Amino acid sequence: QVQLVESGGGLVQAGGSLRLSCTVSGIIANMNVMGWYRQSPGKQRELVATITSGGRTNFADSVKGRCTISRGSAKNTVSLEMNSLKPEDTAVYYCNAVLQLTTRTYDYWGQGTQVTVSS
Repeated sequence: QVQLVESGGGLVQAGGSLRLSCTVSGIIANMNVMGWYRQSPGKQRELVATITSGGRTNFADSVKGRCTISRGSAKNTVSLEMNSLKPEDTAVYYCNAVLQLTTRTYDYWGQGTQVTVSS
């Protein structure tokens, strides 16, 4: 069974930094894309950042310049470093991993980790 385990959420003051990490277990294949999404109360889940197995990154406009995303040396790990945090960054952050096979795409999600930014 594939599981995504997230860590690193918590409470931080505005202007501070936080690092989120995610590890995929239960699968041997290398995930093609890994990333982070977030959801605030009353809002839809939205992209934060993604990174491909080749290192290509994509960021939401709202976090560009404030976030970095990286794949770990261990297979199927991803980290998100967020700086200059704002109260509007408060959300549940979800790790996502996508495995693209010839005939099918598998989409996996973590359970989410709360990030709260106080003003």
